[in-house]
Parts: sequence; C-alpha cells; structure tokens
Amino acid sequence: MERIRSFLRREPVLCVAAAAAAVSCFFVPPDRAYLGYVDFRTLALLYSLMAVVSGLGKAGLFPAMAHRLCARAGSTRAIGLMLVLLCFFSAMFITNDVALLTFVPFAVVVLTMAGRAQDLIRVAVLQTVAANLGSVLTPVGNPQNLYLYSYYGMSAGAFFSATAPVWLASLALVCLGCLTLPRAEIRPQLGEEPALDRKLLLLHGLLFALCLATVARLLPWPAMLGGVVAALALFDRDTLGRADFMLLITFVAFFIFAGNLARIDAVDALLRRLLAGREYLVGVLTSQVISNVPAALLLSGFTDNARALLLGVNVGGLGTPIASLASLIGLKLYSRSEGARPGRFLAEFTVVNLALLLLLSALVWAMG
Repeated sequence: MERIRSFLRREPVLCVAAAAAAVSCFFVPPDRAYLGYVDFRTLALLYSLMAVVSGLGKAGLFPAMAHRLCARAGSTRAIGLMLVLLCFFSAMFITNDVALLTFVPFAVVVLTMAGRAQDLIRVAVLQTVAANLGSVLTPVGNPQNLYLYSYYGMSAGAFFSATAPVWLASLALVCLGCLTLPRAEIRPQLGEEPALDRKLLLLHGLLFALCLATVARLLPWPAMLGGVVAALALFDRDTLGRADFMLLITFVAFFIFAGNLARIDAVDALLRRLLAGREYLVGVLTSQVISNVPAALLLSGFTDNARALLLGVNVGGLGTPIASLASLIGLKLYSRSEGARPGRFLAEFTVVNLALLLLLSALVWAMG
C-alpha cells in the first residue's frame, strides 16, 4: 500500500489519465479504432527529444553554459537576470521542465555561495515563469506545442506567427520582473568550469538536429526514431532509458480518453458547442484545473481553431501551480533548498503568475 501511495503522489496526472481512460472504455469498448487514437509521431519525437536532451546534459553542456554566464555577473540583479534568462532561452529547445531541473539547482548553489540566499525565492519564481513562457515560441519547447504542431499539421509560419508576439511580450515582462531584484554587488566563487565531454556533445548535437529535421517534416519520424535508438544503443546505451516514460504513458492514456469521448455523439456535440469561439478561454481555464498538457490533448479533438487553442494552453500555463507541470517542478526544487519557505514561494508565485496571465491575455485579446 505504501508503494501505491508513493506512486500516486509521484504521478498524479498519470493516475488521473489512466482512470479516465479506463472509465471511458466502458462506454466505448476497445476495438481496432483505438490504434487511430494514438499520435505515434508525437510520442516518437517526445521520447527522442527527452533522451537527446538528457544526453546533452550528461555531456556537461548546461552547467558549462551557466558557469560561463554567471561568472561574468557582478551584482545580485545581474546574476538573477542571467539565471532567469538561461531558463527562458534554453526552454525553447530543451523544454521547460528540463530547463528548470537544470538551472534552479544551479541558482540555489550560486546565490547561497554569494551570500544572497534571501533572493532565492524571487529568482526561483522568475525562473519558473521564464521556463514556461520561453518554451512558448517553438514546437519543441514543451509537450503541448509538439503535440498541437503535429496534430493540426501546422506550418512553421502559422505556428511562429501565433507564438512570437506572446514570446516577445513575455521576454520584456520577465526582464522587468528581474528589475525587482536588489543591485547588491557580489562575486560568487563558482570554482572551475565544468568539463565538457566533446564526443558526447557531438553525438547528441547531431541527434538533436535529426529531431529538429523531423519536427520541420524534412525527415519521417520512423527514420528519426530508428536513427536515435541505433546511435544511442551503439555509443551511449544508458541514455536510452533516461526519458520520462511516465509522461509517454500519460499521453497514451489521454489519447484513449479523448478518442473515446469523440465517439460518444452527445459528448462530442457538447464539447464542440462549448469550444466554438471560446477556444482560448476554455484552454486557459481547463489548464488551471488539469494542467496545460492534458488540456491540449483533451480539447484538440473538438476544435479546428489551432491558433486559439495553442495560445490558450500556453498562456494557461500561468495561474495556479498545477496549470503547468513545470511549475510544480520549480516548487519542488526550491523546497529542497536549505531554509526553504514554500508558503512564501507560493504567495509570490501566485501574484506574479496571475499578473502575467492577465497581461498576456489582454495582448491575445488585442491581437484578435
């Protein structure tokens, strides 16, 4: 029982998705059509990107980047800006959760060594927001973008024309947020720069390019997946198992749940009426309750308005702590630091997130 409780605490979204999928099977018994529910291209890309990004981290790329940038900072505000922008820009390519897993612990070390641990809450909150908003720009920035880009067959032009204005506004707002940090002079002692494994860096850099070529539809996903798995099996075998397989299973569960809902005529008609003309609002509100990745998976089957739903589930990552799973990662990482004050973190997080949610929603409304 203790193992079951531990799993429920560790993977609540997966458990909810699996329960929803199981219940839906009573209304639509399993048949051959189930295979059509699953977007295998998205799953292949998601697995490959997670494995390759893990390999880049193993090669030492991200700690080396952080070390070089922060070594040049001379004040709390400057180093805070560096740490926040590391999350913002890296999330575009390595996903928001990986950016937080990499750079929040680094922020804890740097600010503690510099004697500015009192600024950690503000920096960690801004890092969490920055990772969620920086990931908005690209199809590979977060799981919901990757899924919606594939599901709707969006062109690069259509995708970036929707996300770029929100991303640019987010960059400006995040930088303004960093101005609230004090300008106290510091000289953190970072020690020697982390070493790079150049062979691993070259291998995973090439595999990352392979993934991007598949995202751009220049390469079929079976060829990409085969190439990634073969290369890792030959040259970096332990990275094969470093992807988040629970996330992949969660996707499959939501595919089954959403696919079954679409086959229940009354539910299909109801959801389509609910979404018609309100895709952005419903995307934002649904994300607050079940988080933005499940919201994208659930709602996409009932609307053709890809742009509005894309913006809704991305901006909807702001707001409550569960609106984006990456936000929970940020909270968990901060809570592990010495002298952590989770209540204070949640208070600042809520104020900052709600303010940004309102400002960016006003921008989306102004864009039409």
